Amino acid sequence: MKLATLLTSVALAAASSAIAQTAPTKIELPYTQFTLANGLTVILHEDHAVPLVSTNMWYHVGSAREKPGRTGFAHLFEHLMFMGSGHVKPGEFDDWLEGVGGTNNGSTENDRTNYWINVPSNAIELALFLESDRMGYLLDSATPKTVEAQRDVVKNERRQSYENRPYGQAELLLGELLYPEGHPYHWPVIGYMPDLTAASYEDVVEFFKKYYAPSNASLVVAGDINPATTRKLVEKWFGDIKPAPGPEPINVPGVALTGVTKKTVTDKVQLPRIYLAWLTPPHFAPGDAALDMVADALAGGKNSRLYKRLVYELQIAQDVQAYQASQQLSSYFLIQATARPGHTVDELKKVIDEEIAKLQTVTPDAHETERSINTIEASFFKRMEQVGGFGGKADQLNAYYTATGDPDYFNEDLSRYRAMSPSDVRAAAVKFLPLDRRVELTVMPEGAK
Repeated sequence: MKLATLLTSVALAAASSAIAQTAPTKIELPYTQFTLANGLTVILHEDHAVPLVSTNMWYHVGSAREKPGRTGFAHLFEHLMFMGSGHVKPGEFDDWLEGVGGTNNGSTENDRTNYWINVPSNAIELALFLESDRMGYLLDSATPKTVEAQRDVVKNERRQSYENRPYGQAELLLGELLYPEGHPYHWPVIGYMPDLTAASYEDVVEFFKKYYAPSNASLVVAGDINPATTRKLVEKWFGDIKPAPGPEPINVPGVALTGVTKKTVTDKVQLPRIYLAWLTPPHFAPGDAALDMVADALAGGKNSRLYKRLVYELQIAQDVQAYQASQQLSSYFLIQATARPGHTVDELKKVIDEEIAKLQTVTPDAHETERSINTIEASFFKRMEQVGGFGGKADQLNAYYTATGDPDYFNEDLSRYRAMSPSDVRAAAVKFLPLDRRVELTVMPEGAK
């Protein structure tokens, strides 16, 4: 067994070497795109690897479109969309899909809400019917009682996922500390409790009519399909949904941190944790990709700078991570570290700042940058392994279409990283991670000094 493993490793290393000497591998993802008369954009991708079809619907609305005093609506809608529609009684949505061996889910973020259904390819019409019925006829089934029930479900989710989860309140606070009041990213996606309590049926109707129009959505159907036949089925089930004007473009002034914002809170946790956050460029803007590289250099695995210093060498941290949280209007870069027993967040921050300063003053060597590029490139190809669900090909096609207008933006996206040099990584750290303009959020155990 050990010999077989060794031979496999050698073969992979040889293959990697061969790839490095040839032209970069391109991601081929053929698709068909068309728009219905009601404004719905449809993208079809054919993949016969397994007899599975995924429908993936993105509504171009998230919590950033909510009004102050009515936060949490986008996520509330995610729940309402599974509670029946004009021709589907409550409970039937899941029952019918389970009956054919299908699965489904949805998620809400600042900039979008998505829903996906995975079914065997012979059940594609059921998936299209269910998805179209809730787009066209949700309000035929929604009632004040339904809204009240799901509002309580969301409030309980907030308690479980944030208020009563260790370090959960930090996630609620970060947006408030990074973005000024009134900014669309200031409030959490889950919303505020008083706003959820105040949500009325009339508010729900207004939100649905404004943002759940066909022209404000895009549908991907991917998997074991015949594009011509699938187009006819899409036209059959979605073609009669009435058009409606899309929402006005969102216009938000730029934001910037002018100093260090510090906040310390207590929680029912055992160990202190520190969050350091910076405002950074929006998704696909200059600097966005370079900051992914910075994050990998700082905390991308056990060979990264912060992991080696904090966890392995000094042994003062339980864990550390860093990432560029790319978003449509404005992104943020986050470093998070949890202290080991007997150590403080000040110790962690001192080492973190030393490593940031080192990255800002000394250009990383080519091997470190190449390793980051290889890691990111591998993640791109891993995403090609599944058709449906979160992060699958259907989801990626929709994400790229929403962000760039081009569903097949894989190679352009990957080229941002392949073109990166060590000096680019250093320049991004210098420009976007100033030690005197950031948020410093500390979570301390209850009762700690």
